[in-house]
Amino acid sequence: MCGPDRSVHGGISGVVNQYYEAGLDRRVSLTYIGTMKEGSKLRKLFTAAASYLRFVRLLDDCDIVHVNMSSDVSYVRKSFFIRAAYKKNKPIVLHQHGGDFENYYASLGEAGRRRVKEIFDMAKVVLVLAPPWKDFFGQLTDPDKIIVFPDTVPVPPKVKKDYTSDSILFLGRLCREKGIGELLEAVLSLSGRYPDLKLYLGGIWEDKDLAAKAAGLKEHCEWIGWVSGEEKQEYLRRATVFVMPSYFEGQSLSIMEAMASSCAVVASDTGGIPMMITNEETGLLVPVKDEKALEEAIGRLLADRQLCAALGEKARERIVRDFSLDNNMEQLIKIYEGLMEQTGAEA
Repeated sequence: MCGPDRSVHGGISGVVNQYYEAGLDRRVSLTYIGTMKEGSKLRKLFTAAASYLRFVRLLDDCDIVHVNMSSDVSYVRKSFFIRAAYKKNKPIVLHQHGGDFENYYASLGEAGRRRVKEIFDMAKVVLVLAPPWKDFFGQLTDPDKIIVFPDTVPVPPKVKKDYTSDSILFLGRLCREKGIGELLEAVLSLSGRYPDLKLYLGGIWEDKDLAAKAAGLKEHCEWIGWVSGEEKQEYLRRATVFVMPSYFEGQSLSIMEAMASSCAVVASDTGGIPMMITNEETGLLVPVKDEKALEEAIGRLLADRQLCAALGEKARERIVRDFSLDNNMEQLIKIYEGLMEQTGAEA
């Protein structure tokens, strides 16, 4: 299996780490190769080259290649790994995590689009996060090999949640594409009505202007850095409202973690998010880049604590019912076994 290094702050590495926590490496003989590490361009280039050499060296001894990919540079980098595996006649599971691949594909010229189709045709199985992506990628390769395979999260023990606080939480990349600009404006507008309002921003800043803007709202906004483990769970337990106003999104692990922790969620109506959130039932959906709608949705939850609690409880029920890590793991094992049967190898 290859993808970003497990130390990387991001959704794909989070998924991979969950596989390890759930014991995938005890169910199959798993070798994971990290193809990207955070840091300078030189470090990233060195990591990619070293990981590719290791990948090629190990190919003969593996039965299946599982490639975790998003878009842009991630796609370009992984295309080399996929071509190498294809030349060795290895069955490839192409796991597409990116929420913006459609825009990336549209930006390519005719030759670039043809190469994308060639890469996807090399895979035996294509995993996508939500039904809309099955429709899109079905235009690039055989739709019969595309499987909707949503991400999952471990469900923490249920605790009594206080829905009376004005605590809002965001976890993810702190950049314009995640809707941070609109979120800060919404908090500024709401702070007049809710003097105790506090937005906690968890993540790494990727935009200096937005970081400066957040710092100017220090009475109502606090940057908590990248949080994980028990520290993250504590913020999720304390948060009344979780917000994810992304411009595009494949499937957000942060949203799922918030739902599992009974937070009332406000999120953009884009990508795979509507597969997780039913508007007015398990959360509130707002249009992309609509600052006013975002403000109104957050304000509505802060004004109606019963609605906040009802959405939070229904959200947790949805995760428990439909996004179980155990079920996800069993499905992945069956996919591997099916590929082994096709190739005549011993499972």
